[in-house]
Amino acid sequence: MSNTTTNTALNDETQSIIFFNFLTKILAQCLDGFSWIVGNIGAICICIVFSQPTFRKSPCAIYFIASSLSQLFVFNFAVFIRIIQYGYAVPVNSAPSWFCKMRFYIFYVSAATARYNIIFASADRYLCSCRDARRRHWSSTKTAFRLIVLVLVVWLLFYIQILVFFDVKNNKCTIRNTSVITYLSYFITVENGFFPIFPMLIFGLLTIRNIHGSRRTVAARDNSTAQSVQTERSPRKEKHLHKMLFSQVILFVISNIPYPVYTIYRSYAGVSSFTGSRALMDTFINNLLYDMVYLGFALTFPNFLLTSKMFRREFLQVLQTKIVQRCQRLMAA
Repeated sequence: MSNTTTNTALNDETQSIIFFNFLTKILAQCLDGFSWIVGNIGAICICIVFSQPTFRKSPCAIYFIASSLSQLFVFNFAVFIRIIQYGYAVPVNSAPSWFCKMRFYIFYVSAATARYNIIFASADRYLCSCRDARRRHWSSTKTAFRLIVLVLVVWLLFYIQILVFFDVKNNKCTIRNTSVITYLSYFITVENGFFPIFPMLIFGLLTIRNIHGSRRTVAARDNSTAQSVQTERSPRKEKHLHKMLFSQVILFVISNIPYPVYTIYRSYAGVSSFTGSRALMDTFINNLLYDMVYLGFALTFPNFLLTSKMFRREFLQVLQTKIVQRCQRLMAA
């Protein structure tokens, strides 16, 4: 009887292992594959649209372009590697040590700069909506370029520790020192998940307050001061940038919160002691929640298309002038 029970338990464990391996494979092939394709296409389209004359001189558009360029590195140095590693069993972890180090270094720097450029865009929307001329002065293309370069240099220097601590161990690209693993996991949990949300939400709420305040001021004025009202009124372009940024912040919060929450749970649950199907289930959940972060980046372009009529119009115009007309000329030739 005991042998039968043992065999049944072993069969159940084997089936569970097969099941979670299958789920991890499908997740990498489908969700990561979707994020990689849509993310690359979307990031390139965002850069093209925001470089058009309508948006070119807007600091917020410059931050969006910088964030999209960083996301291209995320999609091709993180998402693509996850696809071939988990989806198609390519032995990425047996690659040389330098590849292990550079892969994670580029990923961490790119993900951080992508996030902080969105934070800068949130701050720019607040400054742009302020009635104080001194604060509005900080919303400029010169400030945008300086902050983009500054944040890139900061994270390039900060994450040099990745090049030092990461290495290939037992065919796995990881950190050998346990205390460093603990420190880095906590830091990334805060920096990657919780911390960026607060300035985004704070600047978003302040911007909403400024916009409502401006509307009340305009409404209270006499109709005879139409010219003054027109001067105070935000351009349509700024309103569309507000909408795109607000929806992007909401998308960021939804896609980024689950992973750090689960990371905290893992730190208290003793994941290192998990074995068999329990360990594979943890790997699957961890991958799923991390893939949500990538999905949040990938959905930026569809999000902009849905929330802004002006962005859609500019995108369709780019398609018509840059692609359709060029194809027609080639066919005519």
